[in-house]
Parts: sequence; structure tokens; C-alpha cells
Amino acid sequence: MPRLKFGAFLAPHHPIGEHPMLQFRSDIAFAKQLDELGFDEFWCGEHHSTGWETIASPEMFLAAAGEHTHRIRLGTGVISLPYHHPFNVAQRIVQLDHMTGGRVIFGSGPGALPSDAYVLGIDPMVQRDRQDEAIGVIKRLFAGERVTHESEWFTLRDARLQLFPLQEDLPFAVASQVSPSGMTLAGKHGAGVLSIGSMSTAGLMALPTQWSFAEEAAQKAGRTVDRKNWRVVMSWHIAETREQARAEAGEGLMRWHNEYNVGTLMRPGAVAYKTPDDAVDQTAFTDGAASVIGTPDDLVKSIRSLMELSGGFGTVIGFAHDWANRENTKKSWDLVARYVIPEINGYLEGYRTSRQYVIDHRESFERAGAAIMSKIMGNERAAAALKETMAGRTAMPAGHAPDLQKAKPAE
Repeated sequence: MPRLKFGAFLAPHHPIGEHPMLQFRSDIAFAKQLDELGFDEFWCGEHHSTGWETIASPEMFLAAAGEHTHRIRLGTGVISLPYHHPFNVAQRIVQLDHMTGGRVIFGSGPGALPSDAYVLGIDPMVQRDRQDEAIGVIKRLFAGERVTHESEWFTLRDARLQLFPLQEDLPFAVASQVSPSGMTLAGKHGAGVLSIGSMSTAGLMALPTQWSFAEEAAQKAGRTVDRKNWRVVMSWHIAETREQARAEAGEGLMRWHNEYNVGTLMRPGAVAYKTPDDAVDQTAFTDGAASVIGTPDDLVKSIRSLMELSGGFGTVIGFAHDWANRENTKKSWDLVARYVIPEINGYLEGYRTSRQYVIDHRESFERAGAAIMSKIMGNERAAAALKETMAGRTAMPAGHAPDLQKAKPAE
């Protein structure tokens, strides 16, 4: 099967209380850690309110992260296109692509927080249409076209970029939640998809239907969409044992849910958790749970189940959060890199096959030991020395060493 890529999505969601300067530096260090661990993608978003989501310019943040990383791809997850003139967005993405050595993925959305749109005086009813309009213009600008476009919210007159993307075909993706609009837009423009709504049980169950919206829209527009460009967001906290993961994540998870989802966003239907154990149980141990709080094996099982449920996708994106403290959070991502990624992608299959082959064919390899023994017994002094060897213990015998007990010479 095609190998699954792995990434992280930093909205970010940070509890209020830490020095903002140090928090930004910590987030950059997180991107560096993921790069060193071999993760494929790092995404960060754009938000302007709520106090918890602190990155206002993903392009600026990713430019800084690009100076501390070498190979990981950097995605805007996402730029809220109705908030910006499309020409300026195109210029910033092109500049970022050059500054990061061609590692940019251009992700866009209509704007997730109603409070952001409100302070900018934007009617939520027009946001998705404006995103659609902006994508069409930005794609033409990336392609080197000279564009004249008159809109109710922006104007372009004979506009052409003076610098084009470093990547010949700069990848782009559209954010999708539970509604069909994101998938439909991706199909219309032949874009990839960043499924954020999959962090909820309802979003998980909707994934198979969601992809059909993209395929139908692509067919109607004469384009194609590919599951390898579909990114599905999951949330997890991983430790050596379930008990340890539960203890590490419980209090932070409860604060995140109660203070942010319930107390700040006031999400419809969201009810505050009563205890840390309640938070963990409701998040990770109910039927159809969209999060994993447990061991690497638990996450492997969940990813495989999600692949089967959805019909397959190209990248699993872990949602970055502060449920656990910084040390345990870093260790969680380290465990994913060391034990989950190789298991999912079959990196260990060769090791296991080789080991089992040696076990299954032991009798044929014993001939090597017989060859050594024949040489020993053919030499009188070596045979005498063998008796001394039998009396002691070898710290680390060679793999082809003969079984000395089995080959013990007669007295």
C-alpha cells in the first residue's frame, strides 16, 4: 500500500497565561522537533480573536520556522482569503516559497471564527463565495497570467506577479469541516483537502460522503482530485501506557474543552467536563471517539480504522495542543515518530521477516557451527582449550558459534 505521510496542525490552541514571545519561540521549536523526527508536513493557522489562537499571520510564522527546519513542508492552515486582497496573498505565498526553498503548501479557508469576520465587518454569508473567487484569481497569478478583475470587494487592473513560485506546481489545499462546501470547492479547483472536522465524531462519520462531494465537483469542472492529496486531522496524546497518557492529558484536556470550546466559543451542544477522567473518557473512550489518548499501538489501530472508514487518504495530521505539559507533549510526538509511523508504513516488515527466516531455518545454519567444531577437534591444543571454554561463559558469543554443550567432547 502507498505510504502514509504524517504532519502536525498548529492552530494554535494555547491557554492564556504564558508570555507570548516565549510561546511563539516554543512553537518554532516544536516545528524544529518535527523536522528532526522526520514528519512530512507542518501547518499553522490564521486567527485574530479568542485569546487562545495566537498566530495572526501564518506566512510570517512559517518564514521563521523555515529558518529552523530543513526538509519538512510548511502549510498555511489556513489563510482566510476573504480577509485579504488576493494579489497580496499571492505575493506573500510566492515569497515564502522562495524563502523556504520550495517547501510551501498553500492552504486556504473562508475564515473559521465568526468573531474574526465581525471585527473586519465581513458578512459570514459571503465568506465562502469570496474564498472561491480569490482561489481562482490566485491560481491565475501563480501561473504567470496578467489579470484584470473587478469584484465587490477587490480590484485588479492588468496585474501580474513579478516573482513566481519556486515550485513548478505549488501544491494547495482547501480546509473542509462537516459541511460540503470545502470539499466542493476543492473539487472545483482540483485542490487538495485539509479535513479539520474529522476531530469530531460527526466529522469522522461524514468522511466517506465528504470525499464524494469533491469527486462530483471535480467531474463537473473537468478536473480531478486525488486521495493522496487528502489530509485528515486527528487528535492524540501518546505515552508508554494508557494510564500514563490519561494522567498526563486529563487536566489540560478538561481546561481546553471547558475554557475554550464551552466557555469561549460556546460550541452548540458542548457541555463542560466535570473531572479530568470524565474528559478523557468522553474524548477518547466512547464509541466512535475521534481522539486517541493511549499507547502507540492504540494510535496505530485508530489510524488503520480511519483509513478503512474513509476509503483512504494521503496524510494524517496530528492536532497540536497543550493537554499535557511541554515535556510530555514532546515525548508524545517522539513516540509517534519512533513507533507509530514505522508500523503504519511497514518500515519494520523487513526486520521481522529476516528474524523469522533465521528462526525457521535454524537447522541449516547449524552447519556453520559444525564447520568450526571440526576445525577445533582436528587440533589437539584447540580441543584442550575447548574444555577451558566450557568452564567459563562468553559475554557475547558470535551468531555462528557452535553449541558447545551439544558438541561437548567425551572425557
